[in-house]
Amino acid sequence: MNRKTIIFLPIIIAVSVAVGIVFANLMMKNTKKEQVPISIAASDNKINQIIRLINNNYVDTVSIGLIEDNVIPKMLRELDPHSVYIPKKDLERVNEELGSSFSGVGIQFSIQHDTVMAVSIISGGPSEKAGLIAGDRIVAVDDSVFVGKQITNEKVLNTLRGEKGTKVKVTVKRSGTSELLHYNIVRGDIPLYSVDVAYKIKDDIGYIKVSKFSENTYKEFVIALAKLKNQGCSKYIVDLRENSGGYLEQVVYMVNEFLPAGDLIVYTEGEHSPRNDVYATGSGAFQNNKLVVLIDEWSASASEIFSGAIQDNDRGTIIGRRSFGKGLVQQQIPLDDGSAIRLTIARYHTPSGRCIQKPYTHGDEEDYEMDILNRYLNGETTNADSVKKNDDEAEKFYTKNGRVVYGGGGITPDIFVARDTSDYSKYFKQAANYGYMYEFALKYVDENRETLKEFDNWKSMLEYFYTQPILDEFVKFAETKGLRNNIYNVQRSSNLILKYVYAYIARNMLNDEGFYPILNMNDEMVEKAIEVIEEEL
Repeated sequence: MNRKTIIFLPIIIAVSVAVGIVFANLMMKNTKKEQVPISIAASDNKINQIIRLINNNYVDTVSIGLIEDNVIPKMLRELDPHSVYIPKKDLERVNEELGSSFSGVGIQFSIQHDTVMAVSIISGGPSEKAGLIAGDRIVAVDDSVFVGKQITNEKVLNTLRGEKGTKVKVTVKRSGTSELLHYNIVRGDIPLYSVDVAYKIKDDIGYIKVSKFSENTYKEFVIALAKLKNQGCSKYIVDLRENSGGYLEQVVYMVNEFLPAGDLIVYTEGEHSPRNDVYATGSGAFQNNKLVVLIDEWSASASEIFSGAIQDNDRGTIIGRRSFGKGLVQQQIPLDDGSAIRLTIARYHTPSGRCIQKPYTHGDEEDYEMDILNRYLNGETTNADSVKKNDDEAEKFYTKNGRVVYGGGGITPDIFVARDTSDYSKYFKQAANYGYMYEFALKYVDENRETLKEFDNWKSMLEYFYTQPILDEFVKFAETKGLRNNIYNVQRSSNLILKYVYAYIARNMLNDEGFYPILNMNDEMVEKAIEVIEEEL
């Protein structure tokens, strides 16, 4: 390196650094000019602001709809346990639950050994018209194989249900026939019933089982009452056990049948919903008939409105166990994308002023959902002394005749009937939990269908059952499922096992008209209802 190079080197370095600084500043200025400032509309709430920010500025492409579907349920859970979000894909199915009909092929099915078996064919429905019979096994749909482990209840429903008037081709394997049979079925309206059964249970006593309060329940209910009245019934048992509720107006119409004009049925009230009182019109045809209502820990919402109105007006006797405790009114509100929310808009109150909504902590679903289990664990369902008693003066109310009733956690029945566990055993619990009695009944019907067709009522069918070694057959069947034969436990639970097996077999052949009369035999709550209703006024 010569002397000139040494002299100019510091100058060259200094110039290079200066140029670099100038260039960097120019780059930063250019970069700042290219960035678009992130703005937030002042009128937006925080949720809209965040959604807008993500949509406009997030590093990757995101589905805002998917984010909303995940976030909205969590947001509603902060309100109460019963405000819910219904995505568009689920809305039709959810609405069907309380509808009066749906469009489909008209079969009741069960998946047995990866194959769809028609348990029963709905009378007058599309499948019956096409020629299907109970026991048929569907092996193909629209020329595509329809068997295997991938077949689920949801897939069957999605495949066989469809728009009214559309066609579906099914291929079935029928017992006793070697060839496969092909049927073209035109989908049609399939009725959904909420009054499961109505029959004369004894002398002049009619029994009505209501499983939910759907859009057609009142019509079904008055038809059931009229049928029983024509059969000579003048006293009625209304069974609302395991009825989780439904439409408010339907239960109002039903209660109106039993109350005189001017009696308060229910009132609703909320922060943005002014108090609305609903009174009996006096047009009911059964105002003077004796009435008993059955409830249990799964009776909720509209079931509690019914039983609360009857109890507070001293119109009938409530028998069973403390009800669920849902006193919140939801309104379904459609959203622009085809989804919906069911938002709690009010509380309902029984005629005495009770709100029977059980306590809940905002955003804490676990404690709320554990309530029923805790009732089992603390002995409330098996011991009257363990039933929750609310001595808070603020929750103390009076019926029409001055009896004391309490709010704050369900309807407490006038007469408590414990959950009978005397026949329970480990063997029975396993058989029930895994559905072995139901599955055995399907198998029994499939193998004895021609014989069972000879019986057109549950009483004659039951007499036939008594002559058959059905318990032994069930035990052998259960052994094939891995349920070991414990002689002591089988004998302890034999009556209970046989009652369920008989009832399931009868349902497969005679529908609910065969199921409930057998299921109600030796039912302590039903027996207590008969005892009470037979007492002199």
